[in-house]
Amino acid sequence: MAYTMVHLCWKLSICFFYYQVVSGRVRREGHYVAAVYEHESILSPNPTALVDRRSALDLMGKNLDIYEQQAVAAARQGAQIIVFPEDGIHGFNFTRSSIYPYLDFVLHSHSGKWNPCREPYLFNDTEVIQRLSCMALKNKIFLVANLGTKQPCEHTDPHCPPDGRYQFNTNVAFDDDGTLVATYRKHNLYFEYAFDTPPEPDYKHFDTPFAGKFGMFTCFDILFFEPAVNLIRQYNLKQIVYPTAWMNQLPLLSAVEFQQAFATAFNVNILAANIHHPTLGMTGSGIYTPVKSFIYHNMESYGGKLIVAEIPVITTDHETNLESNERFRVNLHDSCRTFTSTLLDDQVCFKEQEETPGRVSEKGNEQLPPPFYAEMMYDNFTFVPVWGEKGQLQVCANTLCCYLNYQRAVLTDELYALGVFDGLHTVHGTYYVQACALVKCGGLSFSTCGQEVTDATALIDFQLWGNMSTPYIFPLLLTSGITLDFADHMGWKNNHYFMSKNRTSSGLLTAALYGRWYEKD
Repeated sequence: MAYTMVHLCWKLSICFFYYQVVSGRVRREGHYVAAVYEHESILSPNPTALVDRRSALDLMGKNLDIYEQQAVAAARQGAQIIVFPEDGIHGFNFTRSSIYPYLDFVLHSHSGKWNPCREPYLFNDTEVIQRLSCMALKNKIFLVANLGTKQPCEHTDPHCPPDGRYQFNTNVAFDDDGTLVATYRKHNLYFEYAFDTPPEPDYKHFDTPFAGKFGMFTCFDILFFEPAVNLIRQYNLKQIVYPTAWMNQLPLLSAVEFQQAFATAFNVNILAANIHHPTLGMTGSGIYTPVKSFIYHNMESYGGKLIVAEIPVITTDHETNLESNERFRVNLHDSCRTFTSTLLDDQVCFKEQEETPGRVSEKGNEQLPPPFYAEMMYDNFTFVPVWGEKGQLQVCANTLCCYLNYQRAVLTDELYALGVFDGLHTVHGTYYVQACALVKCGGLSFSTCGQEVTDATALIDFQLWGNMSTPYIFPLLLTSGITLDFADHMGWKNNHYFMSKNRTSSGLLTAALYGRWYEKD
């Protein structure tokens, strides 16, 4: 009898272990399983039309049905947290009046614990919140989603809109019991006239048992100091949830490109969920660590995409690349030191005072043509062409000089250019950019440089650097088919930020140092 019981227990433990493995619930120590869902939202055919609450709930219910399916699928694969995109439930292009029936009530200053699934009677107009809470509870998963919310205000409040209510673009986070653990109101609105900017930035984060604290912000926020950078620095966060409705803009601001650059620059994990509407240029989601990514970018087909991946927990012991950058900038003096390229035999000496454009060909004594100008990202970049098998180039604008050492494996019939921009970007947002960018041009004429390009064949070894004035540098490395690559080395050297790569994984589209000089916004 004893043998039978022991044998049975042994068999049961093996079966249980097998179940955990096949269900994806056995995780390596120090890791967690995350999910993001790129959602093709069901949109209102006429978002400016006024509808009643029931009609609005019917439309949102169709999107929530899909969310529910994906939450179940993610949980079955062992996911402990799932993130859904911005505007995924209600859509976009509303007016202030027409979005009102789609808004749930959320008391952002609510200090007590509220479980909408278990306590649906506490507040009116919380149907969407309740359903999201129940998804988290039923699937035992942390859940982050974005929705529109409303909050009444008094006219004694100097910020209160004339109609007596705030309307916010809001992220909500629920724990695996369905409790609402955090709300975040988007601060940097992108032509979202239906919503209000909160009077003060929200710095919101929530705790998890598997990865510690997660911070959250939304879409356009990622380009600004408040609240994204301040949130990360103030609370020393290493995990970020990021709902977005991002319209891709090549060559420097495609969704997966910049999401990865942000993760690398701040040494954080980012769970980024984008909306999927290829006709609007909207795709690009992923689970990002500083050195690896699990991404989805698809401009060809329709339908949603669930990404599930196991990633390591980043501890607060690791300093961010930006903290490291600032430390190096303080410690380095201005004298010219020799920097030996790992890619070429040349030795390059960085000198702060060498700011004049001088470009030398591979022969070392033949002056190249003068720089040319072309529009890229709606900004007037100064370019020099990248010709020949190998060479050294320099191009300057304002206070910024960019330098490039390069060598091609095989010469291809493709034009590349090294571009520089140091100024205030003023189209679709106002923010100060310092950028050094090696890009593939759209054709063989200079006027095509800066155009959106998605395919390339040239494999290029390169070292790119510039005398950036800001420590906030986002390293971009995008390859053919909108795929990501990672630099071999990057960091500060003698008051210049550099990035080097020995042979990209596929044809090079963009290699850039994208600097944000927040103080000059």
